[in-house]
Amino acid sequence: MQREYHKWLSDNLEREMELLVFGHAGRAVVFFPTRMARFYDYENWGIVDSIKSKIDNGEVQLFCVDSIDGESFYNHSIFPSVRISRHLQYEMYILNEVLPFVQAINKGGFIETAGCSMGAYHAINLATKYPWLFKKAVGISGRYDLTDAPGDFKDLMSGYISETVYFNMPSQFIANINEEALLNHLRKMEIILAVGETDPFLAGNQHLSRILWEKGIQNQFYRWESNAHRPHYWRKMAPLYI
Repeated sequence: MQREYHKWLSDNLEREMELLVFGHAGRAVVFFPTRMARFYDYENWGIVDSIKSKIDNGEVQLFCVDSIDGESFYNHSIFPSVRISRHLQYEMYILNEVLPFVQAINKGGFIETAGCSMGAYHAINLATKYPWLFKKAVGISGRYDLTDAPGDFKDLMSGYISETVYFNMPSQFIANINEEALLNHLRKMEIILAVGETDPFLAGNQHLSRILWEKGIQNQFYRWESNAHRPHYWRKMAPLYI
């Protein structure tokens, strides 16, 4: 399996960012890490190896990007408005630095987002905000409204509400999309949601799937046994959906 390591100083984040590329051709998948995780964790957990056959066959080229969640949503030492602003800088890093990098390496024209847990949030949020850029989005064990507090999980915005927060919570803003051009782009994209039946995020996934259908946006919803919120399950889910 072809593997490449890349690092550069991000203009948008003003810090060095790293990523790993697996494969030589196929669908370009921007793979977001889990909560507070790193760009190498999917490899260490055997999730990259679980889709090795697709990678080696040239079906998929995986771009495992890094996360700055500890500087944004999970940095409770700063005010929530600063958290969301830092997240938007990360979004600009993905859009203005990672995507051009992907397009320079992969000429296939098919770009997909994917992620597990917090990575699923990033994958679905980015793809539904900019659907003209992506052909497919996969969210595994995801949470799509970070202001919600299911189970033991906290509101990552600490009760703070703003237009910027609203437009970065897919379960909030998708329900009110009325622009036909944007809806048409969303309707062309393949969207997959997978979650465990006892995962605290199950209701949120069901809600997101429902509001997508209400807007005429097709999506595939898969409900797994147990919590299914661990690498052991993600190694089974990744080959099926990515």
